[in-house]
Amino acid sequence: MVNEPSRDRLTGRRLGIRCPLLRRMNWSDRAFVLGCRPFGESGVILEAMTREHGRHLGLVHGGRSRRSRPVLQAGNSIAVAWRARLDDQLGTFTVEEEVSRAGRLIARPAALLGLATLASHLRLLAERDPHPHLFDAAESLLDRLDDAEVGPGLFALFELALLAEFGFGLDLASCAATGTTEDLIYVSPRTGRAVSRMPGEPYHDRLLPLPRFLREATDVAPDAGEIAAGFRLTGFFLTEHLYAPRDLSLPDERARYLGLSGSGGAV
Repeated sequence: MVNEPSRDRLTGRRLGIRCPLLRRMNWSDRAFVLGCRPFGESGVILEAMTREHGRHLGLVHGGRSRRSRPVLQAGNSIAVAWRARLDDQLGTFTVEEEVSRAGRLIARPAALLGLATLASHLRLLAERDPHPHLFDAAESLLDRLDDAEVGPGLFALFELALLAEFGFGLDLASCAATGTTEDLIYVSPRTGRAVSRMPGEPYHDRLLPLPRFLREATDVAPDAGEIAAGFRLTGFFLTEHLYAPRDLSLPDERARYLGLSGSGGAV
């Protein structure tokens, strides 16, 4: 088929409309690098989390060059332009670095494990399905992932956001039994709703602890016990709703990240 503009049948004038199957697809977006794999002699297939176009793959020509390799490291924020003849093709990326984080993340083993865990979580998302709010939360986490005091708490909050993005958000605003908004210290593993101290006490061994930092903003960084409780809570629901239905387990890097972050405990 020749890519010839259509003509009006009555006048013979060109309408300037080309065959839609041959229309080039292209867009630009903010993104961060999830990973790369070699392609051909010098290229790579880049897996990027973009803000408006979701998790997206594309070929980067010369991606293994001395100039491109430092840019295409996991955790770096980049500006990408994607182009393809058809929307369902792999297409090609052109990339410019915006924020370089990889060097400092690699320097801290805990941050590197956190980065691997974050990538595993984001790979649960369908390709090319936009999640702009989750993108913003992930980028904020990347900025603090090497901060041993703040990073683990932000990670647990990100996991709550991930659950909500999939439609499994927890209801931590009020007690499922009484409706009170005070003294909420448990979560029901069956309903995902908060439970206050008095009605929950007889069933405390069947409920999940709810650390304060997951339900209200605070200027005080959570301690190791609260971090462990937070990750136990999010880990239960991540397994229940996202990983187990896909015949997957939580990434091993997650438990190792928590161990190196000083939280310990069952997660």
